[in-house]
Amino acid sequence: MRLLTYTLAFALGCAPLLAKDDKEKNADRLDDAATLFSEIMGAPDKSIPQDLLNKSQCIVLVPGLKKGAFGFGGKFGRGFSLCRHQSGQGWGPPAAVRIEGGSFGLQIGFSSSDVILLVMNERGMKKLTSDKFTIGAEATAAAGPVGRDATAQTDALMTAEILSWSRSKGLFAGVSLDGATLRNDIDENQLMYGQRWNAKQILGSGATPTPAARKLLEILDKYSSRKTS
Repeated sequence: MRLLTYTLAFALGCAPLLAKDDKEKNADRLDDAATLFSEIMGAPDKSIPQDLLNKSQCIVLVPGLKKGAFGFGGKFGRGFSLCRHQSGQGWGPPAAVRIEGGSFGLQIGFSSSDVILLVMNERGMKKLTSDKFTIGAEATAAAGPVGRDATAQTDALMTAEILSWSRSKGLFAGVSLDGATLRNDIDENQLMYGQRWNAKQILGSGATPTPAARKLLEILDKYSSRKTS
């Protein structure tokens, strides 16, 4: 009985420390997302085309998507989705997301990459605010072009709900994420807002972003503060 009491006391004493550690990881991930976007847009000739960024409704940033395999390949990452205010001026609060997916085949190895998704229209935003959806199956997607002079006039790009890019080992390029699933990360949202909110309750709402999200919002506003038609 005494051992059980000590065990419970130890667990209760560690709980605040664990929560603090989780909040720090969340803050670090927000900072990593800001750094990722800043670095990508800081090289205009190798970045997301400005006209596509300006036309986008929402953005998803996943720093450090993990890909590992030994006979069975899989993907996992945590990041954030943000949408523009309804007025089109500025960006709203971030909602935490998880991206998951797998692929069969002979794959041996492990890698990490950064992923950026642009949600281009209301249809894509509706999918983003659902509990989960599969890219390519439930939302039309295409690999995004790179560079300030890249054309966005192909049928695939003009009709896609989502455009996707990846950076790995310093190389930034459009990439297909068909088959990957995006879902709400309720646990991370609770760390940020103290409420178990989903993406629909956060994106485009009047929720107050945490101080840790300030850098990310400032970077987004710097490169695309207003949506253009």
